[in-house]
Amino acid sequence: MVIEVRAATDAAAVLTLVGAKSPKARVCTCLGYRLPSRETRELDAAGAAAVIRSWCAVEPAPGVVAWDGDEPVGWAAAHPRRETTFARSRVIPHLDDLDVWSVWCFRVRPGHKRRGIMHHLLDGAVRFAADSGAPAIEGYPLDNGGARIEQTMAYVGTLALFEQHGFIRAAETASVLDGHPRVIARRVLA
Repeated sequence: MVIEVRAATDAAAVLTLVGAKSPKARVCTCLGYRLPSRETRELDAAGAAAVIRSWCAVEPAPGVVAWDGDEPVGWAAAHPRRETTFARSRVIPHLDDLDVWSVWCFRVRPGHKRRGIMHHLLDGAVRFAADSGAPAIEGYPLDNGGARIEQTMAYVGTLALFEQHGFIRAAETASVLDGHPRVIARRVLA
């Protein structure tokens, strides 16, 4: 298996990974961090797909996709923090005026889990942010201390994952998922 991670400019690949599986399905969490809450609540599957297509058509792309040959197998949302709801968050603090990027959501396709895809995605997100001129990138992972995490809550990653990729624990947050605190993990790029 040779995994290649590229900017998410292929909307069909992104929709394969995070698109709604039925017309009545809820919108992926990733969208909720880029759009106002009201707009996110009002989106149906077709509207969400249109938003994703529009994001993939402009620079910077909305994140990165991991490919195994010609098959998309993983997704990570990565974008300038100023263009996300993290810029206004009351529970995840704004540390300083540095124009950081955020990486906040990982998705690995069934059948491809436990193969290191999240590691490839995080490395790819770091490269994507650095190549786009970001001075730093930060994530908001769970500090689970090695405890088991409910699969649906693992989309933010763990502090241990981020630390393995050169991030440091930069601050605490008021956010909690699955009973575990989320922290700010940051990696300086320039």
